[in-house]
Amino acid sequence: MSTGDELKAAVSARRDLGPDFEDAIVESFLDKMGKEVDRRVDERLAQAGPKASAQRRSNDGQRLALAIVSLSLGTLATLTLALVGEGQRFLLIPVWVGIIIVNVVFNNGRGKD
Repeated sequence: MSTGDELKAAVSARRDLGPDFEDAIVESFLDKMGKEVDRRVDERLAQAGPKASAQRRSNDGQRLALAIVSLSLGTLATLTLALVGEGQRFLLIPVWVGIIIVNVVFNNGRGKD
C-alpha cells in the first residue's frame, strides 16, 4: 500500500470510528510511516554501503601513510641538519612548511571523496 493509500485509510478509519480512536489511528499511521522510512534508509545504505565503506578505508590508509612518511622525512631532515649543518638550520623552515602544505593539499583534496 502506498503512503497516499495509507493516509486515506487512516482518515477513513477516523471517520468510521470517531474521535475516540483518533490517537490510536494516528499512532498506527505514524508507526507504519516510520517503518517505511526505516526500510528505505536501510535499502539505500545496503546499495551504497560496501562501496562507500571500502573507499573510506582506502582514503584513511592513504592519509595515515602520508602522515607517517611526512613525519619520518621531516624528522630525518631535522636530525641531519642539526647534526651536520651548523649554519644551515634555517633550511628546516621550508622543509617543514613544504611537508605541511603537501599534507593539507592532499587531505583537502581527498576529503571530498
